Amino acid sequence: MTSPTTQSGAPAADPRPLFLRAVDQAVRLISVTDPGELDGPTPCPEYDVRTLIQHLLTVLRRITTVAQGRDALSVPGVTTGIPDAELGAAAVDDARRLAQVWTEDAVLDRMLTLPFGTMPGRAAAMAYTQELTVHSWDLATSIGRTDLLDDVLAEAMLGPARQFVSAETRGGPVPFGPVVDVPDDAPPYARLVGWLGRDPHWSRPA
Repeated sequence: MTSPTTQSGAPAADPRPLFLRAVDQAVRLISVTDPGELDGPTPCPEYDVRTLIQHLLTVLRRITTVAQGRDALSVPGVTTGIPDAELGAAAVDDARRLAQVWTEDAVLDRMLTLPFGTMPGRAAAMAYTQELTVHSWDLATSIGRTDLLDDVLAEAMLGPARQFVSAETRGGPVPFGPVVDVPDDAPPYARLVGWLGRDPHWSRPA
């Protein structure tokens, strides 16, 4: 993945407003999750709701870690050890630290090493915006709070997802299933998650 540019070849607009919007959405959904829902299933077969939230905390911490020039993989793939009642507060704290680190403009053009490649901070912010946006759909769908989803994020991520996640290259090191076809006039999140191999019609068991 290369740093996004405009048609003139100049660096793309600052991705941080959209990026932090995705962070805020994820934190809001974590914060409204009832402890009684933590053992429930999610669209990610390997995660229940608790583990999905723990993974989202990892994502927030990795975003901060890479911006500081450290190895993202130094943060475990799932953040454990936080009491269920404190997951929301942990997410708020992690988001605050993340925002502080990313206020530095130089991070946008610094080469950052992510688990899936090395790229400028601009591109890393967009990659993590996609991950947070899709996992927010996973969580919102799992807890019945799709009313909290921000369609602006899904619309913004659909183009980059189609550009950087090929329909042909799936499985193995590419952690997405086959494209799930949805109508062109489907809601933004249905189009985004369908492209990334989720079933847009997934719903939690009654």
